Amino acid sequence: MSKEMIISSNGHETRVAILEDDQVAEIFIERERQRGVVGNLYKGRVSKVLPGMQSAFVDLGLERDGFLYVSDVVATFEEFDRLETDEDDVPPASAAVGNGPAAPARQAMPAGGNGPGRGGRRERERGPEPKIEELLKEGQEIIVQVAKEPIGTKGARLTSHATMPGRFLVFMPTVDHVGVSRKIDSRDERSRLRGIVREFREQHGFTGGVIIRTAAGGRPEADIVSDLQYFHDIWTEVRRKFETMRAPAVIYREQSLVSKLLRDLLTEDFSAIRIDNPQEHKSVIELVQRIMPSLAPRVKLYTKEYPIFEEYGVQDEIDKALKSKVWLKSGGSIVINQTEALVAIDVNTGRYVGKKTAGRLEDTIVKTNLEAVKEIVRQLRLRDLGGIIVLDLIDMEDKKNRQKVYQAVDLELKKDRSPSKALQVADFGLIIITRKRVKQSLERVLTEPCPYCSGSGVIKSIPTICYEILSEVKKIGPELNGHRLLLRVNPDYKVWLKRHHLLQIGLIPSVNTRLVLDIIGISAVLRDGNDLWPGADAVENLGHTGAERNDALRS
Repeated sequence: MSKEMIISSNGHETRVAILEDDQVAEIFIERERQRGVVGNLYKGRVSKVLPGMQSAFVDLGLERDGFLYVSDVVATFEEFDRLETDEDDVPPASAAVGNGPAAPARQAMPAGGNGPGRGGRRERERGPEPKIEELLKEGQEIIVQVAKEPIGTKGARLTSHATMPGRFLVFMPTVDHVGVSRKIDSRDERSRLRGIVREFREQHGFTGGVIIRTAAGGRPEADIVSDLQYFHDIWTEVRRKFETMRAPAVIYREQSLVSKLLRDLLTEDFSAIRIDNPQEHKSVIELVQRIMPSLAPRVKLYTKEYPIFEEYGVQDEIDKALKSKVWLKSGGSIVINQTEALVAIDVNTGRYVGKKTAGRLEDTIVKTNLEAVKEIVRQLRLRDLGGIIVLDLIDMEDKKNRQKVYQAVDLELKKDRSPSKALQVADFGLIIITRKRVKQSLERVLTEPCPYCSGSGVIKSIPTICYEILSEVKKIGPELNGHRLLLRVNPDYKVWLKRHHLLQIGLIPSVNTRLVLDIIGISAVLRDGNDLWPGADAVENLGHTGAERNDALRS
């Protein structure tokens, strides 16, 4: 598979597109004033402990407090000594790592780390998990890392089990363990890499756990040591800031978007990295030369005046990704609706009616579903949709066809870097996907709720609003004491009221000729409210003293 990375940067906003076989697969956006917080380390202050939910809220200095589960809380330093490993040639951890006032109660190692998981023999011996009220107190200062961006009304998801990824290693300051990715098969290579890490740890008094990533296989010692030295310097600085800075405060900030993507994604599969900003181009060249020198010639500076995203068709894909309906090449379509709780995706045959020679409705349905599955998974990656995703495919009678489509979903999800899992609900013809959600979707990054409908997608109809206006007028009528009433309404509502003769209308001469209405026995004036959007209207009480009472009616 041929890949390209397209980077558009203007100093205020950076957009990155990943192209796979000339088709846009993923979009990443970072704004300088709205940088993501995932991966950042904070010196936070516990604002509230919730024993009933076995969790706590932590003040990070962000708009909303972060959320910390008991299983993600660091307990005491001595707990590190109890960690074990399934690597035959790795001795048990012997030294505890301190990171301030807290340390982990238990640590689940990342996949490929060969570390201890939850529910093992040693954990069963330890008895029940500590309670949140035993680990944290209100006002306590702790180090936490953001694991998931704030989404909607939810605060950031936090963890005390910090991880810092590098190009070849992953540093985990809260454990004392050296693991190697299972994808490195050679026992000699695994021993060599582990030996490099251990030697550095002994020479520099380096504390903390390390997972050796797959990318480290075959790399020279200098590359591994470079990552170790970087982590050593970073953690020394983090501990210094923890001791000197007042909570809440950021004590470690994750790298920029482009640096993170190059660190995590760059492989020989990338045929080109195109950048439209000379300064960004220079920094990317320096970074690529450090991590993968052979790919440095593939970094290209885009110099045309025409926008780079327009040139490579990325902007069109972004525009399409903000629409609910996506057309398939065959003429079918999928409709994507993102809600607070889940994402619902409906598949329709649309304009596709099959081939004349096929003669079977089932064949047409299967072809549409298979095509839809590929596009659905691409849209999940492109829009960065997560959580629970329900696919409402076109019903198929043949059980083999249902299984065929389900297997296609499984196959396509393997292309996705984000952890996901599919489940078939045979009785209803549905497929449910769970996909890890770390940050806000593309739609929520680029859009905001409609001020007219408050995000519901609909507003009240003209007749509904007009009848509500009349109901409100009738309600406040007894309080007017003979005063006139001014109705400010959207011009469309004024036309509707006149057309349906709900109001008795008569003209009176004035400087600005107004319509005088007789509304259920009340003297009133109807005035255009050109500044009022549909659904926002006002009823004003014009008293003899000139004072105005304004009650806004909003749908």
